[in-house]
Amino acid sequence: MSRKGSKDERRPHRTDLYIDVPEICWPIVYSPDYNITFLGLEKLHPFDAGKWGKVVNFLKEEKLITDDTIVEAREATEEDLLVVHTRRYLNKLKWSFVVATITEIPPVFFLPNFLVQRKVLRPLRTQTGGTIMAGKLAIDRGWAINVGGGFHHCSSDKGGGFCAYADITLAIKFLFERVDGVSSATIIDLDAHQGGGSWYRNRFLHNSNFIVTWLVFCELFSDQQAKTSIKRKVELDWGTEDEEYLQKVEQHVEGALNEITPDIIVYNAGTDVLDGDRLGGLAISPQGIVKRDEAVFRAARLRKIPILMVTSGGYQKRTARIIADSILNLHNLGLIDQETVAQESGNSKVSPLSMLILSNITTKFTFKKIYRIEGYRKTISNCVHLVAD
Repeated sequence: MSRKGSKDERRPHRTDLYIDVPEICWPIVYSPDYNITFLGLEKLHPFDAGKWGKVVNFLKEEKLITDDTIVEAREATEEDLLVVHTRRYLNKLKWSFVVATITEIPPVFFLPNFLVQRKVLRPLRTQTGGTIMAGKLAIDRGWAINVGGGFHHCSSDKGGGFCAYADITLAIKFLFERVDGVSSATIIDLDAHQGGGSWYRNRFLHNSNFIVTWLVFCELFSDQQAKTSIKRKVELDWGTEDEEYLQKVEQHVEGALNEITPDIIVYNAGTDVLDGDRLGGLAISPQGIVKRDEAVFRAARLRKIPILMVTSGGYQKRTARIIADSILNLHNLGLIDQETVAQESGNSKVSPLSMLILSNITTKFTFKKIYRIEGYRKTISNCVHLVAD
């Protein structure tokens, strides 16, 4: 549903990314198409271009998910991407040398672009679609995780740092335009590197109808223009370890959420803070990363704020295991579960009487169908009255 009163209001285009997801599915989004494999070229970049599949395999081994209980990501179409990106930028991606520069894989320059589109950009577009889908799921369920995504170096008209599409910006804008009642977001970026453009330079974030705040931790703020747009900037010393890091994470996450209670949190959970990451510069242990993610999710759940997590950077082979361990820890602590928790996230207020009435109503319409009318976040009480009438 489009938001009314905006000067640049336009009817949102039709998309296949906002879909009804069966209740048996965890709000965990993934597709085998996330993984980049082609003639070994992926090995020329320090990024583990197959880590996303490894994360999912670890979660399957631990019996948390199965192929039937995971949400399969869909590729973002050109029309989806144009919600944020300029057509001129998308046309530039039809040149292999541009993609080679963005992905930092020089041999891509020599490949025919149809192969670049299929083997390099399609996986990134699918991850981008996954982030957009997970944004809607987070509102519906209270939390969601895209096993990929987190391309925070990309702006509307420029890519870089292995980031070709601005998935976080897209997810937020989709929510602002299509979901009634969502008009504020807080981005918590705990990747080791400062995002160079994913949200900072997009004009819609400065639209008076919406509120977006940022909390960014990194070893070096390299983009001074972007730095001025960040609400909370936490600069970390080279080699920062667990104790100091976790203390600052808890302090500033709590501080940011006490200043404003957003309609959604987007958590960029980069694992390049891991000790030994040659591009990260920090010295956080695997358990420190698990504790970090726990602190962010605990703060969100305590305040009943929907949270979307994306995995972002992380360049070591052991990164996938750590991400999986962190998700398992969140589940073991009850911070994530398979049940719909939208009623806990502040999107609906449910009375025990309403639940009792609803359970005794026989109707051809299910609660799920009524509750998820696109753009309308009905409370269970309202649904009861609707059915009873």
